[in-house]
Amino acid sequence: MHGIFSAICAIALSFFCVAVADASAQDVSGFDAAPAPDRERTEASLRAEIARIADVQKNVLVPMRDGVGLSTDIYLPKSRGDAPAPLIWWKTPYNYNPLRRTHMTFLVKALRKGYGFAFQNERGKYYSQGDWEILGRPREDGVDALNWFQDQEWSSGKVGAIGCSSPAEWQLALADENHPALAAIVPMAPGAGIGKVGPYWEQGNWYRGGAQQMFYPPWLYGSLQPTLRPEIPASASQLDRERLAKGYRLAFDAPEVDWDDAIRHLPLNDMLNEIDAPNGTFDDFTAQEPGDPKWRDGGLFFDDGNIDTPALWLFSWFDVSIAPNLALYNHARENDDDPEAADNQFVAVGPNLHCRFYRDNLGTVGDRTFPEPALDYFGMIFDFFDRYLKDDENGFEANTPKVQYYEMGTDAWRSSAEWPPKGVSEKTFFLSSGDAGANSLFGDGLLATTAPESGGVDRYTYDPMNPTPSLGGGICCIGGALDGGIFDQRPVESRNDVLVYTSAPLEDDLVVVGPIDLTLYISSDAPDTDFMVKLVDVHPDGTAHNVDETAQRARWRSGYESDPVFLEKGVVTSITIQPMVTSTRFKKGHRIRLDVTSSNFPRFARNLNTSEPVAEQTEPKVARNAVHYGPQTQSKLTLRIMPGE
Repeated sequence: MHGIFSAICAIALSFFCVAVADASAQDVSGFDAAPAPDRERTEASLRAEIARIADVQKNVLVPMRDGVGLSTDIYLPKSRGDAPAPLIWWKTPYNYNPLRRTHMTFLVKALRKGYGFAFQNERGKYYSQGDWEILGRPREDGVDALNWFQDQEWSSGKVGAIGCSSPAEWQLALADENHPALAAIVPMAPGAGIGKVGPYWEQGNWYRGGAQQMFYPPWLYGSLQPTLRPEIPASASQLDRERLAKGYRLAFDAPEVDWDDAIRHLPLNDMLNEIDAPNGTFDDFTAQEPGDPKWRDGGLFFDDGNIDTPALWLFSWFDVSIAPNLALYNHARENDDDPEAADNQFVAVGPNLHCRFYRDNLGTVGDRTFPEPALDYFGMIFDFFDRYLKDDENGFEANTPKVQYYEMGTDAWRSSAEWPPKGVSEKTFFLSSGDAGANSLFGDGLLATTAPESGGVDRYTYDPMNPTPSLGGGICCIGGALDGGIFDQRPVESRNDVLVYTSAPLEDDLVVVGPIDLTLYISSDAPDTDFMVKLVDVHPDGTAHNVDETAQRARWRSGYESDPVFLEKGVVTSITIQPMVTSTRFKKGHRIRLDVTSSNFPRFARNLNTSEPVAEQTEPKVARNAVHYGPQTQSKLTLRIMPGE
């Protein structure tokens, strides 16, 4: 299957768009590129500098309330003398023995600026004691670690947390604890730390619209393996632990898996058994539906809590969780309990893949190469920490926009005081089709700004054993089964089980910025099925580049806290699709396109179209699905657009 995906992706052509000024949002494309020298150095030279400028304590067991010790490497700048130092804290389930280049780059910059730096493993990982669980008890373990850090003789009493992906996700729940030592956080791509925010019931990225996201089995395969490890005796001294760590990394070399094949295994909840992998967390999650209260037993953040500390959020347009992440940022801005924290929330969104921030150029994302430089992320991060960990009156608040985002299609950085930018208006497109129907790009499905005067229906057949393949998009960590980013969608759109609705060529540029809402009137002969949608930018030459995608499982169309509501054969009902999000300039002569189908595999798990729990389904049923339109069944797409566009 990987070969098929590679062949599909090879068809796509990259494009270059000329930057166009936007009167409604400030153009910040003149920002300096991220500094390169430290990243161009060899790892050996970085290690040599660290040894020269840092006092190091390795494998310190920071005590938790239940007696478990978290293995922590602490680096203190020799330049501080006896003066206390603020601490930057990178807590992770991943192995930092030895340090990777990104770790060392952060560390060197921090030490030069007088910060201490702590790398810490979550409980149950590598040299940390205890049993691992996802996010590592962020509230309890986080509070205990902060208490320990602030009590050390070298500590100024102020700690800033930083990390990307899993090393970011525990920060969300800890920020809700309002600990006095936690002065600032920098969560980069923290989507799997979200339980629920706004309309998104992500439950740690396990779900999107009630459909399982399939990067989890490959990720858990690699992340669960290290929990089955030899353990160092609790009586071992710190010196012995440090000596052992030089030779024993406790990093399990998991056998290679062909995820192109393994990810197709049914039932879903048996997938890791099939490859002879430990199941623990996977078993728990596959048994929990989107609204199950058990999700609150772990370390996820829910929007009945708050972000009670200043935060610098770093996101990407082509990441797993960009729409929920931006909803979380807005939630943090609306913190009535702590107005000061609410007023000190900053976000930057680039056109990158997952955790791909630290480059001079934005680089290639699928088949698209972005010509603009990246933001100076390192400079921004350390200016942020200087302001909130050192109380440095450096003008960070005055000089840093609340929101910075890359406008695709224009290829320019924009800034705004809020998200989406003030003054955006709604523009609605209605779905319909002509005599040929909307099936495939060879049909006549239409997006129009006026509602159709008469009703109609577009039908297609969804066979779970011949699913519509994924092609690019916001994805990571899926074991090589899918490449994320921007690709020409025409190979997928040529399928008869994909409904394709396309606007007329635009007479002027249209800047779409903010959430994207979609309501469909649907029917099916199956009790349950999925609806997968994709927003696409169609170029004059026909190239069709994906912008964002999302999913909705029909059984959860009435909400996630009640029992599932199954479809009645042939009965038309409305569903509200989980919102997408973007900042894209659809240029004059381009067309806006919406693709609708019932699978996006392996990006999302296949629904076998039965009323059984999806993770237990083994017997696929072919579903005959339909999208309805007309005066009484207005299937419609609503975009936020910049004024004057």
